[in-house]
Amino acid sequence: MRQTLLTTSLLGFSAMMPAYAADYVIDTDKAHAFIDFRIQHLGYSWMSGRFNDFAGTFSYDAEKPEASKVDVNIDVASVDTNFAERDKHLRERFLETDKFPEASFKSTSFKKQDDGSLVVTGDFTLHGVTHELSFPVEKVGEGSDPWGGYRAGFVGETEFTISDYGINVDMLGPSSQVVYLTLSIEGIKQ
Repeated sequence: MRQTLLTTSLLGFSAMMPAYAADYVIDTDKAHAFIDFRIQHLGYSWMSGRFNDFAGTFSYDAEKPEASKVDVNIDVASVDTNFAERDKHLRERFLETDKFPEASFKSTSFKKQDDGSLVVTGDFTLHGVTHELSFPVEKVGEGSDPWGGYRAGFVGETEFTISDYGINVDMLGPSSQVVYLTLSIEGIKQ
């Protein structure tokens, strides 16, 4: 009887303990995370690319998703549009990677919507300029992996006006002002 009361008390106490978000490291080593972008080229077609080098972490608690957070740092010189000459032009003329080598996103809030979806808001820094950026986030899934770890994955897409970050692309025309940015991350629980 005493053992049962002790077990019941401990279970009751643990139920009152707050749940904590699990911490994850974004799996960039094995290319299970991507930062992709697209922008119109002269209004005639789309130019797509990605940033090959970035790192980050996130915390997530399925019971309290609003306590989640994400922090990503991007090596801007790793821009890759699958055309070396254009990448060099982007680094030198537009992104000025010698002056602004890093971009980052640091979340300030996660909000659960009425339909259960999440919207993340945070500070996005690019070209030395920081603005608040919000975008919907979809949980792709979570669970044990074949190597004995635990993973969770999310994807979100947002758009922003490139001139807001001090990057002038007027020569490319009015349709080239908006950048669509997709963050697709898979993290390994720590």
